[in-house]
Amino acid sequence: MPIPVSGSAPNEGPIPSARAELFVLLDSTVLIDYLRGRPAALAVRRLRQTGDMPCTTAINVEEVVRGLRPEEEGAGRALVNGLQVIPIGRLEGWQAGSWRREFAARGVTLSQADCLIAATARSLGAKLATGNPDDFPMGGLIVEHWPVGR
Repeated sequence: MPIPVSGSAPNEGPIPSARAELFVLLDSTVLIDYLRGRPAALAVRRLRQTGDMPCTTAINVEEVVRGLRPEEEGAGRALVNGLQVIPIGRLEGWQAGSWRREFAARGVTLSQADCLIAATARSLGAKLATGNPDDFPMGGLIVEHWPVGR
C-alpha cells in the first residue's frame, strides 16, 4: 500500500528544496494505521494532493518494521519506500536531550525516540501527525492528533 509518489524513488539524502512548512512528519502510529487500512490514516494519501509532503524518520521506520506482521512485510516496505526519510543530526540530538533533561527535572519521563522524532519535526518546521499527542508535550511543535485505530 505505497503512498502515491510523484516523480522519483524515496530520498534518504538531503532534504528536498520544497518549503519546509509543507512537511508532515508521520509518527509510527499513523504509519501503522495507514498500513492496516484504517480510515483516519488514509488521510495520508491526500497529503500530496493538498501540497503537503509526507515524511518520517529512521526511528519511525524501525518502529514500523518491528511491529510488522509476517504478511505485512511487502506492504510495509512499499510504505516506507514511498516516504522521505528525514535525517536526524546533531541539532536534533541536542534538542531531544534538552527536552528530556527539562522534563525530568519536573518529574516527567519522555522517551528518547519521541524526543528525537519531535526534534526532527521542529527543526524541519513540519507538523507532527501522531495517534499519541500526549507523548509530545514539548514546546515549539505543531502536533496533529490522528486518532489511533479509527
